[in-house]
Amino acid sequence: MASLDWSQCPVVESIPGKMSGAWVLKGTRMPVSAIFENLEAGANIDDIMEWFDGLDREQVKAVIEFAVRSPVKAPVYAP
Repeated sequence: MASLDWSQCPVVESIPGKMSGAWVLKGTRMPVSAIFENLEAGANIDDIMEWFDGLDREQVKAVIEFAVRSPVKAPVYAP
């Protein structure tokens, strides 16, 4: 499974002890993964904004744009 380097996305943060260090939208407890899980399940940005109170629409859009524009790193396997 490939992964993105979320440390390069300015609208997310990972803080040890906050949501187990998962990447979340800055200033929230909304995991980035939850955005994509909902999108994959057929939701759209309006649905996400309605279901998760307190989110900033621009942050959600920025996370999606970052994912679309980012090169994906292939996993590294130890021999």
